[in-house]
Amino acid sequence: MEPLYMTPIKPWEPVNSLFEEKGSYGKNTEAAFFGDVFKNTVQQVYTTQADVENKQYLLSTGQLDDAHSLPIAEAKAALSVDLLISLRNKALESYNELIKISV
Repeated sequence: MEPLYMTPIKPWEPVNSLFEEKGSYGKNTEAAFFGDVFKNTVQQVYTTQADVENKQYLLSTGQLDDAHSLPIAEAKAALSVDLLISLRNKALESYNELIKISV
């Protein structure tokens, strides 16, 4: 009989199973996942920039009650742009390394 304080370790699932969609055999799901990451990051940049512009308008017209929300929104927008630039740079570095591989 096993002690009650011990639980058996469950095996990990393969990483590829995280990206597979049911019924999508033959598709390049890793590339789709990679593309979705870029799409979501670009959408986040658009969203945060629109929020900054809205808060700037509200502040300039005197409708913004808390003036501290504008610098917070600007910081979020700057971080999302920095993330997008970092992703782009890493993707380009990876592409350049793949080009250097001789077959």
